Amino acid sequence: MKKLLPFAPLIIIVITVQVITGWTDTRFYLTQLTMSAYYALLIVGLCVVMGYAGQISLGHAGFFAIGGYVSAALTTRNLIAYENSALIRMLDGLGVLVAGQDIYGDALMTVNPWAACIVAVLSAGLIAWVLGIPVLKLKGHYLAMATLGFGIIIYRIVLASEYFGEADGISEVPPFPLLPGLAVSGDFAAREENYYIAWGLLIIGMILLRNLIDSRVGRALRSIHGSEEAAESTGVNTSRFKLQVFVLSAVFAAVAGVFMTHYNGGIGPSEASVMKSVRYVAIVAVGGMAHLWGAMIMGVFLNFLSLRGVFGSYDDAVFGCILIVIMLFAPNGILSLNWRDYFRKTFHRRGRVETIGRATDGTP
Repeated sequence: MKKLLPFAPLIIIVITVQVITGWTDTRFYLTQLTMSAYYALLIVGLCVVMGYAGQISLGHAGFFAIGGYVSAALTTRNLIAYENSALIRMLDGLGVLVAGQDIYGDALMTVNPWAACIVAVLSAGLIAWVLGIPVLKLKGHYLAMATLGFGIIIYRIVLASEYFGEADGISEVPPFPLLPGLAVSGDFAAREENYYIAWGLLIIGMILLRNLIDSRVGRALRSIHGSEEAAESTGVNTSRFKLQVFVLSAVFAAVAGVFMTHYNGGIGPSEASVMKSVRYVAIVAVGGMAHLWGAMIMGVFLNFLSLRGVFGSYDDAVFGCILIVIMLFAPNGILSLNWRDYFRKTFHRRGRVETIGRATDGTP
C-alpha cells in the first residue's frame, strides 16, 4: 500500500483535469491528453532501458509501429476467402474471429481486437528478443547505430509493403472492445472513457516499473548502468538482465501502439520514422534518464504541446535542439537540476569575476 501512495496525487490530477474539461467547452483537449498518455507509456519503458540498464535505443518507434500495424492488419484484413481452411475453422471455434458486414454489405470476417492485441504484443516481444541477443552485446554509439538501423528497416517495410497500406497506412481500424458498451474509439462521446483508459494504463505501467526498480532486479540494473564489469564480478548476469528489460520496454511500446491505433482508427508510416525515435530519446533525456517520474511528466507535457501544434512545422527541429541542449547543460535531466545551487553558483562566479576585474584595474 505504501508503494501506491505516491500515485495518489497523479490519480487526483487526472480526475481533476477530466472534471474541469467536462465543465467547460475544452473537451477537445482530452484527445491530445489521451494520445500523450499512450506516448508516455512508451517513454517510461524506454527510460528503464536507458536510465537503469544503460542501453541507448533509437529504434523504439519500430516496436510502437509493430504493435499498431500488426493489430491493425489483423482486425481489418477480410479472411472470408479462407473460411473453409482448417486454420480459420479452428480459430473460429476458439472465438478468435469476428463475423460481420463491411460498408457495402458483403460478408466480413476479421480477428478479434483482443486476440490481435495479444499477437501484436507477442510479436514485438519476440522481435525484441531476437534483436537483443546480438545487438545488446554492443556498447555506446555502436548500440545506438544498430537500433537505429532496426528502426529504419521497420519504417521501410511498412512504407513499401502493400499489406501494410504503403504510404497511406491502415485505416478503418475497429474500436477496442473493453467492456459491454465501452470501446476505445475516437468518437467525441467516448473521449472521457478513452481518457481514463489511457491514463489507467500509464499508471499501471508506472506502478509495475516502480516495483521493478525497487526490487532485486532494479538493483542489478543500476549496477549494470554503473559498471558492467563490476556487476559481472558480483555475480550479476548482465546479458540476461539487459535482454529482459529490453524486451519489457518493447512490450510497453507495442501496447501503446496497439491502443493508440485502435483509438485513432488507423496508423501510418510516420509512427515508425527515425525522428519519432529521436523524439522519445530526447524526452527521456529531458526528464532524466534515471528518473521515471521526470520521463513521464516530460513525456506527457512535450507530446501534448507537439500534438497541439505549438511547434508548428519545426516540430522535429525543436526536439533535436532539445536533445542537444540537454546533453550539453543537463545530462541528468532538467528535473534533476538543483536550481537553487545552479543560480547560486552562477551569480557567485559572476560576482567573483567582477571583483577580480575591479581589483586588477584599480577600481575601488
